[in-house]
This record gives sequence, structure tokens and C-alpha cells, in this order.
Amino acid sequence: MKQGIHPDYRNVVFKDYSCDFAILTRSTIKTPDTIVWEDGNTYPLVKLEISSGSHPFFTGKQKLMDTTGRVEKFKRKYAKQ
Repeated sequence: MKQGIHPDYRNVVFKDYSCDFAILTRSTIKTPDTIVWEDGNTYPLVKLEISSGSHPFFTGKQKLMDTTGRVEKFKRKYAKQ
């Protein structure tokens, strides 16, 4: 392999703040944030909105967010005439 053309492959923490789930893995992603991990070392931090710790497919818990009128609007739109 050529030297100097590959990105830096290092340990990175991915953290889902919606459920306080974090995982330490290796990645080439660039991020300005850092975090002190459980072992006392400082690692780059990537903030996530959704992960396996909060996704309904992995947790088995469905979060229903229904704004008022959306169901009624759907029923009116697709009702048999």
C-alpha cells in the first residue's frame, strides 16, 4: 500500500444521546468532539440520533407519535366514496 494516502483508522466512541447508549469501535470518521471513556482514555466522539439501542427494530418497543388529526385526515383521504 502507498504511504500517506489512507485516512487515520482509530478508536472512536459512537453515542446515542436519546437512550444513553455508547459503543467504542474503530473508524476513520473525523469529529471535533471528544469523550473520556470507561477506561480513562479520551476518544473522538460521534453523536447519534438513533442507534441499535433506541431503534424499534432492535428494542421491540414502538414509539407512536401521532399529531392530532393525522389519522382522521388519512381516513378521509382514502375512505371509500
